[in-house]
Amino acid sequence: MEQLRVGVIGLGRMGQQHCRVYSGLRRAQLVGVCDSLPAAGQEMTRRYDVPFYAKVGDLLDRVDAVSVVTPTSSHYEIAMECVGRGTHMLLEKPFAQTVEQGEALLQAIQGSPTIVQVGHIERFNPAYTELKNVLEDRAILAIAMRRLSAYGGSNRDVDVIFDLMIHDIDLALDLTGRDPTSVSAFGISAHDGAVDHAVVYLGFDSGPLVTLTASRVTEEKIRSIEVTALDAYMEADLLNKSISVQRRTTAEYQAANQRGIKYHQESIVENIHVPSNEPLFSELQHFVDCVLDDKPSLVPAGDGLRALRLATAIRSAAHERLLGVTRYRRPQPGDLRPVMLPIQLGQDLR
Repeated sequence: MEQLRVGVIGLGRMGQQHCRVYSGLRRAQLVGVCDSLPAAGQEMTRRYDVPFYAKVGDLLDRVDAVSVVTPTSSHYEIAMECVGRGTHMLLEKPFAQTVEQGEALLQAIQGSPTIVQVGHIERFNPAYTELKNVLEDRAILAIAMRRLSAYGGSNRDVDVIFDLMIHDIDLALDLTGRDPTSVSAFGISAHDGAVDHAVVYLGFDSGPLVTLTASRVTEEKIRSIEVTALDAYMEADLLNKSISVQRRTTAEYQAANQRGIKYHQESIVENIHVPSNEPLFSELQHFVDCVLDDKPSLVPAGDGLRALRLATAIRSAAHERLLGVTRYRRPQPGDLRPVMLPIQLGQDLR
């Protein structure tokens, strides 16, 4: 079986997971790792029996493809070096630090035979892929996405929009197949002036209405998508890999009782089977197959740039309405000053 020689650049928490999956992936052989911290590299060297390289160029000399799992600020420089050498890459999200960098990078990729896949891992979440199947040919009215986490495990290098919400930004663009015509965003800063909690409304000319909520100041971890369609209501739990569909089946007037006419409505809740595939495994296997079979990725560089553009617009809108944390204080008797209106019973209040 033909095997792809792969390496991992960046050995933080996510980079270590890439090493784990590559080490057991069919058609792939992990042949080296690279990081700015030698201690991180030594641990991966010991665990997977692969060499460590302190310089990106030294690793690129020995591989066919890499995963770039470094801080966002280094994506552009490393990705451009990979493109220049013709090294295929899975580039973690966000695609680049700025839209200008993203546009220059996309232009370089389009003029190269390099296959680039952007690491929007939720595209490979089995709950999301099954939800897309359920939504096919349905008239969608509204989509609400929530992505909530605790502050302790968040990526402090970027705000919550580029850390968490960008996943759902990509999913919203993928589900609708269009760019929004309007963006309204609100943000709250709990730490150091960055956006830590954001609520966003995306408008489309012919619908649906899309609401995105991302927070890294909640203690409960939530990854959910709720879809209101013309004939059903669907809930997808991306974390626990479950989907439920609620449909109305019958509605009728029944015989009158002592209180008058009785209306009866029934609905059914269907639980959709979701495979227990690991999203990262599916993502990296797809990347390897695309390179070896010379086929386009489901998440190409252009999709990464689209998500980056929208995330940047959302961040700008959120900062225009950025609020600080308000400490709750129990209202005191003197705080409330009710307004008395001379309204008589039965008066038309319109």
